[in-house]
Amino acid sequence: MSRSRPSLWEPDLERELLRQGVVRLAAGRSCCADCGRTPLIGEQVHVYGAHAVVCELCRPGRRAAPESIQTVRHSEHGHAVRLLPVAA
Repeated sequence: MSRSRPSLWEPDLERELLRQGVVRLAAGRSCCADCGRTPLIGEQVHVYGAHAVVCELCRPGRRAAPESIQTVRHSEHGHAVRLLPVAA
């Protein structure tokens, strides 16, 4: 008697691919240490210690001064297309 291999239905495959994509996106982003919110592009975040990043909204809740303040950039920062002068 042969065993049949289980196959994925199309909706199951789509759901699994979506789940894997969401996990990969979530792994590469940083969240606020206090509220868990993902800061928006252009927003300033305050860095405390090695891994404590606090968003602009949660900053007033901390008494200590941050080690640094950084602006959130998009993932393609530095990879923009630039116009070059036309050679004569």
